[in-house]
Formats: sequence, C-alpha cells, structure tokens
Amino acid sequence: MAAEPDTVATALRHQAAARGSHPLLVCDDDRLSYLDAERRSAELARSLIALGAGKGTHVGLLHPNGSDFVVGMLAATRIGAVAVPFTTFATAAELRDQLVHSDVAILLAAKSYRGNDFEKRIAEVRDSVPLLRHVLFDSHPEPEAEEALLAALEDDVDGSDPIAIIYTSGSTGAPKGVVHTHAAVLGHQRNLNGIRGLTAEDKLFCNSPFFWIGGFAFGLLATMVAGATLVCSNATDSARTLGLLEAERPTMTNGFVAGIANLVRDPSLESRDLSSMRRGNLYPIMAPEVRPADPELRHNMLGLTEAGSVVLLSADESDQPEHRRGSFGTPAPGFETRVDEHGELCIRGPYVMQHYYKRSREECFDADGWFHTGDLVRIDDDGFYYFVGRRGSMIKTAGANVASAEVEKALARITGGAPAYVFGVPDPDRGQLVVAVIATDDPVDESAVRNELKRALSAYKVPRRIVAVPPVQIPVLSSGKVDMKKLAAVFDA
Repeated sequence: MAAEPDTVATALRHQAAARGSHPLLVCDDDRLSYLDAERRSAELARSLIALGAGKGTHVGLLHPNGSDFVVGMLAATRIGAVAVPFTTFATAAELRDQLVHSDVAILLAAKSYRGNDFEKRIAEVRDSVPLLRHVLFDSHPEPEAEEALLAALEDDVDGSDPIAIIYTSGSTGAPKGVVHTHAAVLGHQRNLNGIRGLTAEDKLFCNSPFFWIGGFAFGLLATMVAGATLVCSNATDSARTLGLLEAERPTMTNGFVAGIANLVRDPSLESRDLSSMRRGNLYPIMAPEVRPADPELRHNMLGLTEAGSVVLLSADESDQPEHRRGSFGTPAPGFETRVDEHGELCIRGPYVMQHYYKRSREECFDADGWFHTGDLVRIDDDGFYYFVGRRGSMIKTAGANVASAEVEKALARITGGAPAYVFGVPDPDRGQLVVAVIATDDPVDESAVRNELKRALSAYKVPRRIVAVPPVQIPVLSSGKVDMKKLAAVFDA
C-alpha cells in the first residue's frame, strides 16, 4: 500500500489527478477546482522562484478566505518556502511587528478588504521591514522559472520541512509564531478527518479564517487531504451567505458559533432549506432535527495553534448523559497527554509544533518534552476531558484570542499611565466581550479612547465597554491583587 502524501506538493498532485475538476473551494462567487489549484499554484510558484524564493524562504499571505489565499499558500509550500499568514484585522503597527519578527521576504497581499487599505498600511511600514524584498498585490508577474526547476524544488521538499509559521496571541501580547512541518500537519488532519468522518464526498462549511490554525489546518488542509470541498463566505449580507448554503448544500459544519450570529438572526433562516448540514458544531444553522436541545450535552472540541488544530474531540455527535455535560471528548491520535499538579493540560507527540519561531525548544517545552498548554482541565472516571479555564488572562471573543496585557498597555499609553484592567465578560453571541476598567478619578471619554485604541489594535481587541473607577474603589483581595470577579460587577450596573 502506497504511503500517504506527506508534503503539500505530493498531496496536491495526488488530489488533482484523483479529483480533477471537483471543487476544492467555493467562497461566495469564487470557485477553485483541484486542477485549477494545481495549475494556478504552479504558475505562481514559478514566479516566486524567479523572485528568488526557494526552500526556507518565508512568504507572507495577507488575504481573506478565498482562492488567492489558497493558491498563494500552495505555491509557497510546494517549493519548500514557509507560508506565514497574517490576520486581515492587523493594524499597520501589528503588521510591521509580525513582518519583522517572521523575516518575510515576499508578501502576497490583497490591496484592500472590508475597508482596510492594505496597500497603504504596507507602504507606511515597508521601510522598517528590512528583509521584505517583494510585495505582490492581487496580480502576479508572469512565470519565468522553468517547469523543470519547479519540479526539482518540489522533489527536494521533505515531510520534516516547515510548512508554515502560524501566529497566535500570547499571554504577554508578544508575537508567537508557531512552526509546523508538512508531515505533522497533513498527518494530523488525516487522523482528525477519520474521527469526524470528513470524506471526498463531503462539503465542509467552515467560518474560521484561513490565517488562524482552525481555518488553515482543520478547514483548508483537512479538506484537501480528504479530497472534499470547502465552502466559506466573506459576505456581510447574511441573506447572501444563507443563499450560498442553500445552493451548495454542505454536509458538515465547523467553526465558531459566534461567527454565525448574523445568520441566526436573519429573518429568513427558518424558511431556508439547510437540511444538508447534519454534522459538525455550527448547530444553530444545521438541520433542525439534528440540532441539540442543549449544546452542553454534545462533545465540544479543544484546539491549539501549537497542536496543529484540534487536540480534544469525539466522533460521537449524539447527546450525552447529564453527568458528561460540558465534555471535550478525548485526546486525538498521536498525542500523549497529562495533567500537572495545577490542573494544566500538557501534550507531546509528533503533531505538536516544532517550537516558536526564534525560540529554542528548551524555551517551549519542559525537560521531558511536554508542552504546557495553559489550559486547565479535569478528567472524569471514563477518561473524558473537561475545560476549566486558562492559567493566564486570555480572553476568547468570537473565536479570537485577546491578551489582556496587550490591551492594558495600549490603554496606559493613551491615558498617561492610569492603571487599566482588561478582561472578558460573558456574551451570548461572541462568547466573551472585551471590557476595560481604568483606575482614575478623572472622567474618561469612552468614545475617544476607543477611537485611539483602533489606531493601535485590531478591532476585535478594542474593548466594547470602558468604565472609569476611582482607584480607592478598585476591589482587592487579601493578597493585594485586584479582585477581578468583584471588579466585573461594574458592568452589571
């Protein structure tokens, strides 16, 4: 039996031969077949080679979900270059910091998206990114490198070579680029596909951005290794997205429920035929007969950028007994797990990241090779895992991580150093809302502060509410630390 493809190039060639004109991607009116993906990425790869790209070159991607991102990622990784996706939420300052940190030499970018002028932002920071040699907006130069050179570079790529650096938020707000290899990411997604039942006959509707690990691996690469079709939408009009789902009839869903809040509120939802969507976790838009009466009685999933996507899950999509409420399933194949004395989940195995970019393995793993996830869990007598919380102060809002410390520092710069406390409060649509308390006796113009923050932070990091509280009224614990639970009460008023 032939070995499974362990590089992007071999996986893509295999699926182009096997699936041909079958769609790999449907994103609104944007469509890409397996053959088109192979052809277009080969042409772009030859253009990248002519610009000096090759094995180990860092190629940035600044595109929303769509064929431009897919083709750019495939073109880079098939020649052994390392794909570095950037969030489309990034401000100029955030983009500069990650471009510098990641050592990107070539950037493939959209000129604009949803009012964000990327061409202008990149122009503002390019002089401070010394290693960035080329920026290609939307269109690309004609391929100049010979096909034989492309084939030779592809053949030189090994499963142990890096495929991507995926950025994730850190508890200190410092950029952390997670390095994964071809074989690890592809092998992990192949295992996960087996558990969730994603096959070549399926269409997966995924609302996770491709620049984060959920969309990049558990969405895009998982679809490719399965030979399936990925359906996504960038439309701001909920009726248009619902029309796409009716027309394309995806069989499976995946993503974050907060991201479909606008679809759930659409008045036409109940009249839509969404009966094809019978598996997955976007329950509110799935077929009514398969929606759980209580989602807490269905297994959840826990994913980490450092784990190459999902690490805890279950193949059982039925309602669980009450004593298993809130379960996150069991560890995925290929992962060793243990829970330390603090209740923190630790993982190791072939699918865990290589390291953080520009950090040694000794800085990322303990002496026995365990990665400490920062997630607090408990395990029941049957071996099922339950998420308890984060050791740090990470806020999870609409599927994105926000580091409190990063927002607090930005607030301090704006307010002249007044102490700020940033945390999350429960929200039915977004999971958590980012909110902030500024310890000051002076009045605070909330609108003005928010506008200033928007110049420094991505929109999802900007607190939805900002309240000024006199320093003497800030509640403290006996340890002298701020009592965050009591402080959160100011938002109940």
